[in-house]
Amino acid sequence: MNHPPHVVHLEHDGKVLLVDESGNGPKAAVKGRMVDAPSLRFPTPDEVKGMGIEWTLKRYVSLDDVQQGVHVEYGSPLIPWPESWPWKDDLISDNAVHPLARESVYRTIHRVVSKVMVMDSSGRILMGRVARGHFVGSWTLPGGYLDHDEHPQVGCLRECMEEFGLTITLSDEAPVVTQRVFDEQGLSFLSFTYTSTAAERAEVTVEPREIAEAGWFSPTDALHRAVSYFDQAAIRAHIGRS
Repeated sequence: MNHPPHVVHLEHDGKVLLVDESGNGPKAAVKGRMVDAPSLRFPTPDEVKGMGIEWTLKRYVSLDDVQQGVHVEYGSPLIPWPESWPWKDDLISDNAVHPLARESVYRTIHRVVSKVMVMDSSGRILMGRVARGHFVGSWTLPGGYLDHDEHPQVGCLRECMEEFGLTITLSDEAPVVTQRVFDEQGLSFLSFTYTSTAAERAEVTVEPREIAEAGWFSPTDALHRAVSYFDQAAIRAHIGRS
């Protein structure tokens, strides 16, 4: 496929607009379809205009790591629910759809993490210096990615046990929920940060492949050490409540 240099990723409630090589659409996607070469792609701005669709730009998405020289804009169509458009979940496994479109859809799926602020009787917050992953060498709150079909409450309890060897009970406080896209790739991270207290005399036993060392810090010191946007937001909220 001779891919246009400028295309638009339009998405509405799980539906995505696809066109054929000539810009005709909407075209359907088929789960698991295997073909010799892709024949479906995102439309160009002129092709969208030719369909009479108005839309608003949300962000530019960098997909240079998939195909150099293609400009992709992510937007919302100003139309009723487009029943005839394919579901985003269907096109991911259809290799008749150009890899750039499939990757762009994949990057719109939230990455969900669950974390917890564990505090001792003095109000100090438990943090770990990370041994691997995104924040290696930095201090973060206990937590990590959710497993499939795992509730955020369950996920932060599991992570606290895996990383620090602690069995904790969550407080009744609502979690601090934060969301952010951090770079031009457009990956969206969604975080739930709960609050808990550690049992007195509870022994912290770190998993060395994940956590190099553990430490207890005052809220102000913990905020100063935190490098994660989500940790910072949760600690600020805790300080604001205190």
